[in-house]
Amino acid sequence: MFREMRRSKQILSQEAAEKILREGDFGVLALSGDDGYSYAVPINYAVEGNKIYFHSAKTGHKLDAIKNNDKVSFCVVDRHEVISEEFTTYFSSVIAFGRIRIVEDNDDPDKLRGLELLADKYSSAASAERRAKELGRLSALVVPVMTIEHLTGKAARELVKRGDFS
Repeated sequence: MFREMRRSKQILSQEAAEKILREGDFGVLALSGDDGYSYAVPINYAVEGNKIYFHSAKTGHKLDAIKNNDKVSFCVVDRHEVISEEFTTYFSSVIAFGRIRIVEDNDDPDKLRGLELLADKYSSAASAERRAKELGRLSALVVPVMTIEHLTGKAARELVKRGDFS
């Protein structure tokens, strides 16, 4: 169902790909947008198991695209270093493919769990009071949740040879 990577010597192990995905700061969510155009949006995220959690306002291009087609991909670039003298870049990245759903129901455990994971990742220094206040605003937003069906990672040949890709 998913294509094999053409440059097989650059494939990262599943463990390395999962580490990059878990530890990345942000990624780009690729969706099927309006009129056949793709729509890719940089976005914060959190990962648990085979799920990637996002947060969103209740309306917008991203949600319209999800409602029209639940098949998405999500890319995280871990490293990107231009090596001008070699006419190349040293990079490592992952792409997750899967399906996404919009969690609107405040009683759905994925909604609160996603927001807790996002708060842990991006606001770990917030006070308990501030965290409770923010997490209490469940009805003000939705939580898109992507279920990963396929994850692949790739790195520059030089990094793979050295084992230096994350």
